[in-house]
Amino acid sequence: MTASPTILIGTGNREKIREIRAALNGLPVTLRTLDDFPKIPDPVEDRESFADNAAVKAVHFSLRTGVWALADDSGLEVDALEGAPGVRSARYAGPDVHDAANNRKLIDALRDVPVARRTARYCCALALANGDRILATAYGTVDGLIIDQPRGDNGFGYDPHFLIPHLGVTAAELPLIRKNEISHRGSALAQMRARLLDLVRGGS
Repeated sequence: MTASPTILIGTGNREKIREIRAALNGLPVTLRTLDDFPKIPDPVEDRESFADNAAVKAVHFSLRTGVWALADDSGLEVDALEGAPGVRSARYAGPDVHDAANNRKLIDALRDVPVARRTARYCCALALANGDRILATAYGTVDGLIIDQPRGDNGFGYDPHFLIPHLGVTAAELPLIRKNEISHRGSALAQMRARLLDLVRGGS
């Protein structure tokens, strides 16, 4: 077995950190956050896919800290909006805005679209880097519908408006454990967990 690695969770989003910690709990790794490395500049997220942005962020953080870095890039794709907000989900309503502003813009954009046509999916790409080398990647999605009235207070981002039809609840109405079982990030993290376990056991 190789030495247990230190892994930086490459995001400042507290809710994402909480989900990642829960999903990777019990692995023989030491998880650290950007609070431990306060002087690192933000990466430039200018790629056109979640996977490419995740890789850029992971390499950025690993090169600047000297430890492995796990980065996430995720967002919402709405079919009626031709895939928007997509990779710009976090800044859909502009830079440095809160979730509420993004959600208002989303609902306004769908004002004339019937609920049945508001099909959407959450996407999550993960990348794990050691320096400039990508050690592992993962990708997950979950399908849903966008609803006007927010429901639930357990999530963040677009979660209160993202209805999962077969469950009859929004992503914000799910407890964390259940959310990690079925969400886009939960799916990607399950894949990454398996890959990480292989890596720390000395797998290729």
